[in-house]
Order: sequence, then structure tokens, then C-alpha cells
Amino acid sequence: MSTSSNPATNQEQANEMGFTLPSPTSPTQIAQTLIQKKETIESELSTHISILRSNNVDMNTPLLDPEGFPRSDIDIWAVRKARVRIIELRNDLRDITDEIGKALEGVYAKPTASSSSGSGSSNQSTQVQQQMDVAQEEEELTPFARVNSVAPGGPAAEAGMQREDAILKFGNLVKSSFDPPSSLMPLAGLVSQNENKHIIIRVLRAGEQKYLTLTPRQGWGGRGMLGCHIVPYSG
Repeated sequence: MSTSSNPATNQEQANEMGFTLPSPTSPTQIAQTLIQKKETIESELSTHISILRSNNVDMNTPLLDPEGFPRSDIDIWAVRKARVRIIELRNDLRDITDEIGKALEGVYAKPTASSSSGSGSSNQSTQVQQQMDVAQEEEELTPFARVNSVAPGGPAAEAGMQREDAILKFGNLVKSSFDPPSSLMPLAGLVSQNENKHIIIRVLRAGEQKYLTLTPRQGWGGRGMLGCHIVPYSG
């Protein structure tokens, strides 16, 4: 049995079944591809960090003994190579995190008038209405937490989170998810359930809303799985 890989044929078959395949260049597809790349970078980064840990050093530990000779208790070559690669990967991670944020803005962008024009099919009308409902919901979000501090090199820093960011949405959590508002226990529970998994966060920063992709994890070199201190929002 042979199957056709022609994109046009696949789309025609999908239309007959009542749905539309996402475009390879749609914001959703772009975001998914970028997130996969981010996972690859994070995996390699973890590998090189483990090399430092196995030698009981970090990015700043001296590699020379008090007399100025290379330390004999560590693999100098492996540590130096790992440090260089960690710097490169952290830069790549910062860049791709910014790209993910921009792609997510496209995913949740409010549809324009042109996006609702075209064939006028009920399918497209339904999709546009759903997008408008999502946009309206996102516009009505209000802050429920504030980032009080961010640890360098932690998951929050790698996600692009900054001090004083006001959190509008954390995964599926919004302001109404917290009762009383002063308790952030639902957020802690969500984090613990999503170790090494991506959580999409929406924050308000200097009057502008931004999307971040945070990956909670242990062993990044500090306390907790986020690398930041989050407190209830008081506006």
C-alpha cells in the first residue's frame, strides 16, 4: 500500500474530513519547532553541566592550584571545553527563547479583518471566532503574582524572566485559580507536576505583554526548580 506525501493532497483529504491542516509556516508550527530546538539545546547544556559537576567545579572555580599549576584533581581539558560550550549554549538558549516568545505572540494574536475573509466557509468562521474568544480572554487577564528576584543561570533566567515581571498566566493558572489570592500553592503544585516540561507563561512588563517558555528542573545549581522568587501581586 502506498501513501501520498503531497501536501496539497493531504490538505484536500483533511478538508474532506472537515478540518484544516496547519501551515508549515503557521505561528503554531513555528513555535512547536522552536520549542523542540530549545529542548535539544537544554539537553546538551545539561550534559556539559554534568561534566562540571563530576569534577566538583562550576563556571568560576579556579583551575590552577595556589602555586599557579593546573590542578591534578580535575580534568582541565574537559572542564575548559565544557565551560566554552555552556556559554555558547546559554547564548543560543536566550536567543531561541526570544524567538519562541515572538512566535507565541503570533499564535495568540487577535485576528485581523483580512484573516476572516476568503472562502467564507463555516470551518474558517468557527476558527476565527475561537481565535477571537482566546484573544478576548487573554486581554482580560490581570496580574496575580510578581517576580521578586531571578537567579543568574537558573530556569527562570534562561526563559527570559525579569525582576518585577507581573504574571498574568502561568500554564493554565490565572488570577481566579488562587483562593485566597495570597496563596500561590496552585502554582507550586503546577511546577512540581511539570518538572522538565515546558510551561507557557504570560507576563506584563513595562506595560507590554510577553510570552515566556519556562522549563522547571532540578540540578541547575541553585534552590528549587525555577530559579526565581515569586510573590503575590499587590497592585
